[in-house]
Amino acid sequence: MSDFAARVLTWFDVHGRTDLPWQQDVSAYRVWVSEIMLQQTQVQTVIPYFEKFMQRFPDVVSLAEAKQDEVLSYWSGLGYYARARNLYKAAQQICSNHGGRFPDDFDAVTALPGIGRSTAGAILALTFGQRHAILDGNVKRVLARHDAVAGWPGNTKVANELWAAAERNTPQTRIAEYTQAIMDLGATLCTRSKPACKTCPVSDDCLARQWDSIEKFPGKKPKAAKPLRTTTMVLASMNGQVFLERRPETGIWGGLWSLPELGDSSLDDWCDRELGVAATHTESWGVLRHSFSHYDLDIQPIVVRMQSVASKVGEADARIWHKLDAAPPGGFAAPVKKLIEQLKKGEHVTHR
Repeated sequence: MSDFAARVLTWFDVHGRTDLPWQQDVSAYRVWVSEIMLQQTQVQTVIPYFEKFMQRFPDVVSLAEAKQDEVLSYWSGLGYYARARNLYKAAQQICSNHGGRFPDDFDAVTALPGIGRSTAGAILALTFGQRHAILDGNVKRVLARHDAVAGWPGNTKVANELWAAAERNTPQTRIAEYTQAIMDLGATLCTRSKPACKTCPVSDDCLARQWDSIEKFPGKKPKAAKPLRTTTMVLASMNGQVFLERRPETGIWGGLWSLPELGDSSLDDWCDRELGVAATHTESWGVLRHSFSHYDLDIQPIVVRMQSVASKVGEADARIWHKLDAAPPGGFAAPVKKLIEQLKKGEHVTHR
């Protein structure tokens, strides 16, 4: 065992996290779901989502047999919804190709939707004690600082250097403990800002600390101007209901229920085409900005109130009139949920 791994494990034995929900009743399924939820999301945010998800989908079969709408509803607010869609698809593949048992072969695991090299390694290490290096965001930060690996980890050359360091430091024994330990180290001590170097078990030979350049590692992604996009969303309201459309599987908020967007149409044309009637009253709300990782979106909400609509509306599975006091038909993206809640308050609607 390398001196690096030994020090990390000694620290973990005293300070490591052992009471997280997915660390109880450990199974490949529970670890897998937690690892997917933890991608780009902090532990404290994930915990309540994970617990509710496990109550409804306690095993891979229950997840595979559910409707995607329901799966997305349990993910609503967690963001990065492709994770949930891939989780659902992978569950179906596990049932059809692996008899409902999560595979314990690395190649079989990485063949599942939404699982890359690091996530597969973490699942197999934490569940089965298999020796696989991992390289999530926390681990990248620890290794980049300790070995002074310069450059943005998204660059192939830099990533290869970090993978080499991860492989070199991963021990032959206590694999599960080390895997959790190196993730905990990045999450609790070697943080992005104000790292606790004085209590870090590997700070003595950390090159970034020796060079007094902690803030330079890991290198940041080259900045590009973040574009601004705009859209107009229609809150068509009638008798305590709102008109919803299911978004396409691909693209932002794929598979979620959403408010329709005007696109290039005028409001009058949209009402005539989609609802078959003219609006009796319209109201514009203030612009709502929602930020994605690669662009900002300004949403102009327009409330359209009417007494009745043509009977054809709502016949297709992807278009419905949703009662504001009923449970959501599936997942909502955060800004859509916010706008619907605002509409409810205006209509003085409360849940049953």
